[in-house]
Amino acid sequence: MIEYRKIYKAFDAPVLAGVSLTVRDGERLAIVGPSGTGKSVLLKTTIGLIIPDRGDVLIDGESVYSGQPGVLLKIRQKAGYVFQNAALFDSLNVYENVSLGIQEHEAKRLGRREVTRRVWHSLEDVNLDPRAVLPKLPSELSGGMRKRVGLARAIVGRPQILLYDEPVTGLDPVNAAAVDRLIVEIAEKTHVTSIIVTHDIEGALSICDRIGLLEGGKLRFIGTPAEFRRSDEPLVRAFADRQAAALTAMRSERRSPKGRRAPDLQPTGRPQ
Repeated sequence: MIEYRKIYKAFDAPVLAGVSLTVRDGERLAIVGPSGTGKSVLLKTTIGLIIPDRGDVLIDGESVYSGQPGVLLKIRQKAGYVFQNAALFDSLNVYENVSLGIQEHEAKRLGRREVTRRVWHSLEDVNLDPRAVLPKLPSELSGGMRKRVGLARAIVGRPQILLYDEPVTGLDPVNAAAVDRLIVEIAEKTHVTSIIVTHDIEGALSICDRIGLLEGGKLRFIGTPAEFRRSDEPLVRAFADRQAAALTAMRSERRSPKGRRAPDLQPTGRPQ
């Protein structure tokens, strides 16, 4: 279980103003809200990538910020982080990028053969063909494939928590839907706790157990997708209506998808 307790954070202006939230084990929780409202900042406080000015985060009862020395490292080992732009190292191939998701001491304990096996399986789990992509550099991959490699890196260490920072930003609707399916498939297969920060409200409503609306540095709504859709809360309705209008405009501008390459590659074989 993850508990955010009255999280405050300011940069030039206040960003988070006392956010409290509990995420249940195995839950898929989406956090939506306008740009600049602190969604990614809150996500990064989970594992100390950004340190709050006040407040604390507890993971399985252990404090991220008030615990004993070494607790933060232990907590980070439980989590995988999917960065907004994949954050792959340009000079490393896919194998090298994904294997970085295994802690160095753990990689030494496992040995090269087991690390290779885990990298292979992680790529299969995100519907990439390991034989085709392992030697490639990020510059040789499409945007959707880079997103998947970033997701493979996040899951290769077998985390208990997955943190997604705008996982479908920059993707066309076909690839965005494919990534959404992967989030659900991975969660159901591994029972991992997932927190998804996203602008894609329709995608979020289709894949999450609960959804939270962050606005003005505060959590304005938390509930199930059905409760979100039924809500008469003015902020919820205003945000949902803006997103619906933006989606309609995007669809009207889309060109014919004729000739689009299918986003999913079928895995072929695996190391024993």
